[in-house]
Amino acid sequence: MTGAVTGSDGVDNRDGRAYAMTDELSLAVDVALATGRPLLLRGDPGSGKSSLAAYVARKRGWRYYEHVVTSRTEAHDLLWTFDAVRKLADAQASRVLDEYAYVEPRALWWAFAPRSAARRGRPAGEPDGTPAVDPAHRIHDDDQAPSADHAVVLIDEIDKSEPDLPNNLLVPLGSQEFVVTHTGTRVRREPPERPDPTPLARHLVVLTTNEERELPRAFLRRCVVAWLRRPDADRLVMIARMHLDAYDGGHTVQDLQLARAIADELMEVQADADRSALRAPSTAEFLDALRACRGLGITVRSSAWPQLRKLLMVKPDHAE
Repeated sequence: MTGAVTGSDGVDNRDGRAYAMTDELSLAVDVALATGRPLLLRGDPGSGKSSLAAYVARKRGWRYYEHVVTSRTEAHDLLWTFDAVRKLADAQASRVLDEYAYVEPRALWWAFAPRSAARRGRPAGEPDGTPAVDPAHRIHDDDQAPSADHAVVLIDEIDKSEPDLPNNLLVPLGSQEFVVTHTGTRVRREPPERPDPTPLARHLVVLTTNEERELPRAFLRRCVVAWLRRPDADRLVMIARMHLDAYDGGHTVQDLQLARAIADELMEVQADADRSALRAPSTAEFLDALRACRGLGITVRSSAWPQLRKLLMVKPDHAE
């Protein structure tokens, strides 16, 4: 049972500062690194799948990249993009630039070969032109520079893609090698800048799915697969404590009592949803309810609680 925590400003914080890790999930991360396989996280929406990658990157001091998949995402969008529109505009303006100038390295290229990515794939030793900007998310403390040799990549909601995308990623993910078709550049995983005596992989690719579409069996066979189960009430209270300590500067006894009461309410709503074959509320809804109650001075015994419960936990799909 896991749970991501979100900041008190009302938005999801993928900064890795707090995550309720379990032994099972920690082992899944270790196995993915030991085998060099991607880690596929399955579970209900709001269960904390997308937050794990940033937590691992922050804890290990690794660079962190993420890409949210849509129905229009193609495999090369995770490797590189090519700005054909700008190239045409430059040609019309008689500006002569080489093909490399229009290549933009994406998450997996930066993770596997950051020096090549900065050069946009130009051969080493040639004039660099305008270097590419590393899009790594700044999730570490200001005085902590992430490792140049290690990276975590989140490929979020891969089930939203077209059916071919997972299988088209098998070779780049398995070999950590690909060809940029517009320039013919063959990108290979770069050796570490510093000797690494551990046998573990230096890159972790985390994929998430909300089970909206079945993934290809060939793809599943090449992943380490972990399910994020629903947390029970005790686990939810622990998640709340971590949330308050990380983003609100600490917690009180009253905060934990409120968290317990809301967790018990969530258990009831989940049971009702299961009996009615509806989507049950998750950890994200629990944290939203906790945030709202603390901010508005509401408890589960307040007259406003039934309406807040409906707004944040029940969420009917039709007017009542």
